[in-house]
Amino acid sequence: MCGIHGIYRLDGQKVEPALLSAMGNVTQHRGPDDEGMHIDADCGIAMRRLSIIDLAGGHQPLSNQDGSLWLVCNGEIYNYRELRTGLQAKGYVFKTGSDSEVLLHLYDAEGDEFVHRLNGMFDFALWDARRRRLLIGRDRIGVKPLYVLQDGQRLAFATEAKALLALPGIKAELDRSVVASYLHLGYVAAPGCIFKGIRKLAPATLLAVEGGQVREWRYWRLPTEIDKVSTEQQWTAKVRTQLEESVRMQMVSDVPIGAFLSGGVDSSAVVGYMARHSSQPIRTYSIGFEGGVAEALYNELPYARQVSRLFGTQHREIVVKPDVVGLLPMLLWHMDEPLADTAFITTYLVSQFARQDVKVILSGVGGDELFGGYRRYLGAHYASRFHALPAWLRHAVAVGARRLPADRHSGLLNMLRLAKGFVATAEMAPDERYRSYLQVLGRDVVAQLMLEPSASGQDPLDLAFAGAGNADDLNRMFAVDAETQLPDDLLMLTDKMSMAVSLECRVPLLDHDLVELAAAMPGAIKMKGGRLKHVMKEALSDLLPDDILNRKKRGFGTPMGAWLKGELAPLLRRLLAPEVLRARGLFRPEIVAGLMADHEANRIDGTDPLLALMNLEIWSRIYLDGRAPDDVATELKTYVA
Repeated sequence: MCGIHGIYRLDGQKVEPALLSAMGNVTQHRGPDDEGMHIDADCGIAMRRLSIIDLAGGHQPLSNQDGSLWLVCNGEIYNYRELRTGLQAKGYVFKTGSDSEVLLHLYDAEGDEFVHRLNGMFDFALWDARRRRLLIGRDRIGVKPLYVLQDGQRLAFATEAKALLALPGIKAELDRSVVASYLHLGYVAAPGCIFKGIRKLAPATLLAVEGGQVREWRYWRLPTEIDKVSTEQQWTAKVRTQLEESVRMQMVSDVPIGAFLSGGVDSSAVVGYMARHSSQPIRTYSIGFEGGVAEALYNELPYARQVSRLFGTQHREIVVKPDVVGLLPMLLWHMDEPLADTAFITTYLVSQFARQDVKVILSGVGGDELFGGYRRYLGAHYASRFHALPAWLRHAVAVGARRLPADRHSGLLNMLRLAKGFVATAEMAPDERYRSYLQVLGRDVVAQLMLEPSASGQDPLDLAFAGAGNADDLNRMFAVDAETQLPDDLLMLTDKMSMAVSLECRVPLLDHDLVELAAAMPGAIKMKGGRLKHVMKEALSDLLPDDILNRKKRGFGTPMGAWLKGELAPLLRRLLAPEVLRARGLFRPEIVAGLMADHEANRIDGTDPLLALMNLEIWSRIYLDGRAPDDVATELKTYVA
């Protein structure tokens, strides 16, 4: 695990070592244990290393026997032992015990097709000196991020966008063309990036530079063919087997390893299978919040303790009242891009806590997408029942629902919020209904909010829906999530927040073999009779008790909406004050004021849109105004003093 970066000079000039060092210094938090670089005239690749496997011998860049191939790799290759054995049988000689070295010899043996043999999370850069060719790539699901900058002089890449800002002539500028999409979704979807002139390399993508030409292509896509032959019992058995195998494979490590434990189905499954394959108690980590009713809704510590007792883990928990005002500037600097998902705060805090003991952590991220765990997946299920009502009754319900209050941080008001959202979308076409569940702000509201019309461009969700190509409604929604929210929100924040404290976070539920298995499962079996995660829960019935399998779901976030009405209200008002908005020149103050008033009055749950706006302003002060995160934090604290 590390951060990688590099430069290919398209103009033929030599790469300067000082530039690679400057890029690496920006991402030192990703790799505090080691650093290295290799320069071959017009190409240079480099890394910062967090040592996980082959601590003494895994220094990068790695090279083959004759020095014709050089590699830097961020992440882990979980099947490296099997690959290594096969390559040795073909006569390849390994210099190290590093998992990354298999990439060098696989490339030599199979060319670009080698990537299909890898099971892991990774981004890499491979320099082929014989062909004067640079190849960079990203894992299938997009667990590890990779940013690219290309102009007339060079192509540069880095695991974090901020490393590219260390290059001469590169200034942090806002790409206004993605702002509307950011407000619509709450994150910037690939290949977009909040920085002008920088883009994300999409998941499952390779990019090659050779002879001054740049070529980019997708090497893997989520399967769309549904297996309609296997029975529910067969699916249950296959899921049980693959879940356990995915967790077992990702436990490989030469340093202490642990797991996040919320007490939900996904994290509990990971911990349970880890316990089966460990001779020592698993180290588990949980987080809760101090405070009142809103904080209590996010407190899952009793469930985590129950699972810890069940599997005999070495359990630690932390109960916090986070200094959100002090944290946000530093966390948004680490994130590179603003977002509207409060899970980035929780992920950072529990990562910081776990890093006291371990270097590697396993997380349950991805289970909801694979197996139908979100309430939004039930839209079609309830719509069919709603449409069975007489038209006059549907109309009356729709009129009444518009008057319902909404607040996700109150048990009753959250139920009303969900009901209100469902009724408002019940008559929509399936794709538009699903968009309404995913969006932070509707496109019509975004258009009203923007001072200038958004630059024309294809909507990320439109592209994802167009590429989903699946007649199975549930798997179609999964395919859209796999192209958008999963890599560009959940996995992005998981990587950036764990690596901010030099902690490697693995996501075994997104093993690509398990992903392909889930993609082929009929939605009617995956979420049978409206039961979320039906097959997954059946597969885990021999591992987890019923009260864990069937308890009410609670997201891994913070009670931010309640805080924005309480202790953070002064911060919100100051950051989104009319004079601040006019000076930034992006949004109409009167529309922002309306959103704030509606949230305060419970007419809407405005947590996500207000956080999106607030975080964009904080991000702007750091990156566009060139201020240090600590300086911004000091200023923000005066707002709530």
